[in-house]
Amino acid sequence: MTETEIPEDHPRYASLVTRHRIEAGVEKGITSKQGLIAQGRGEAFDYLLGERTLPSADAAARAAAATLLSAERPVLSVNGNVAALAPAETVDLAEAVDADVEVNLFNHTDERARRIADHLREHGADEVKGLAGDGEIPGLDHARGTVDADGIEAADVVVVPLEDGDRAEALDAMGKTEIVIDLNPGSRSPRTADVPIIDNLIRAVPNVTAHARDLADASPATRRDAIDSFDAAEALAEAEAAIRKGTFATPDDEVPNDEAADAEASNADMVGDTSAR
Repeated sequence: MTETEIPEDHPRYASLVTRHRIEAGVEKGITSKQGLIAQGRGEAFDYLLGERTLPSADAAARAAAATLLSAERPVLSVNGNVAALAPAETVDLAEAVDADVEVNLFNHTDERARRIADHLREHGADEVKGLAGDGEIPGLDHARGTVDADGIEAADVVVVPLEDGDRAEALDAMGKTEIVIDLNPGSRSPRTADVPIIDNLIRAVPNVTAHARDLADASPATRRDAIDSFDAAEALAEAEAAIRKGTFATPDDEVPNDEAADAEASNADMVGDTSAR
């Protein structure tokens, strides 16, 4: 069954579509086989979140949009899973915030990087960075430390969806402002991020784009308020509380404040990275 053959009224429609896109990504040579495992783990967290965008994730998306619009050199980092799941949506976001798009892979080969760049161009990208590899992120021994000098190395704000923790920490050490999209609030990457968006990539990227378009003509003060009013620790706590409540929650349920407080106190118990993509 192809993506177009999945009935839209199927109760697991969104999940089945994302699985198909990852499978197609592997077949096309843009997604690694390890990415299949990473996708499965993310889907499990999304299931526990009720497959919904929490209010704190929406606030994070708005803060992310304001941060990108206020940046001088924003870059969207793309790995194999991102390319398979949301290529057109990533290009739309880049256009909305005037950001560069750069391919960066944990399991890197030149051929795979070129295929991802071509895939992004097929979905509307004019220019894709990540093929020059003439820059570096200090302190990383694997391929994710190789970047473009005029891309991620020079960026002031980097969007790093589905990131591995060591690279997130290395970018933080370089002084980059990081926007991380991840479904595990206990992973090092969102815990390192300035703006952690605990949401499914296929919901989060279009949501950031929508906020960016809403804030496109906003004053600097309005954008600054969207950034300053966002609390990363509270967002992580709300997400963990929702996960602990699990699928007993309905999409309209709110996370009680006492659960959020308990979650914040125990965030350190939920640690795991989303690497190997």
